[in-house]
Amino acid sequence: MNNQIRRLVEKLQLEPHPEGGFFKETYRSEGSISQNQLLNGIVGDRNYSTCIYFLLTSGNFSAFHKIKQDEIWHFYDGSPILLSMISPEGEYSLVEIGNDFEANQVPQFIVPANYWFASEVKNPDNYSLAGCTVSPGFDFRDFELASRIELVEKFPQHKKIIEKLTRQ
Repeated sequence: MNNQIRRLVEKLQLEPHPEGGFFKETYRSEGSISQNQLLNGIVGDRNYSTCIYFLLTSGNFSAFHKIKQDEIWHFYDGSPILLSMISPEGEYSLVEIGNDFEANQVPQFIVPANYWFASEVKNPDNYSLAGCTVSPGFDFRDFELASRIELVEKFPQHKKIIEKLTRQ
């Protein structure tokens, strides 16, 4: 499995992502939206849309984080992805992104803006390859990595999953 992961990292020219896993931006639209037309406290102009490859391994996870835009996940290959979300109101939900439709997996899923979310590979000794599309386009100014202490203080009812899927 490690050889397959290495090949994907090299072939797709992936780099480590701050939240965990590997990524490469594959698309950033030419056009942009001016800040005065954007919602959710977005500062600065944004491209219409951006897209990345995202690779996660079973020895790692994508830590809880949030962005100010909707993020569309597209499943490509490997193990299904377990995507955990906490809404701004504190509701927890879990979605399985994959291609086993009989097991109620979905090949595409939209994480709403301002939801805390984290992901992990479902199957041991495996990887998950996905694409993530953000609109308006992603900018690291819109990214917030969760503090374990602060997230548990805000949502103590979800302490177990927060501790599992945060690093700090």
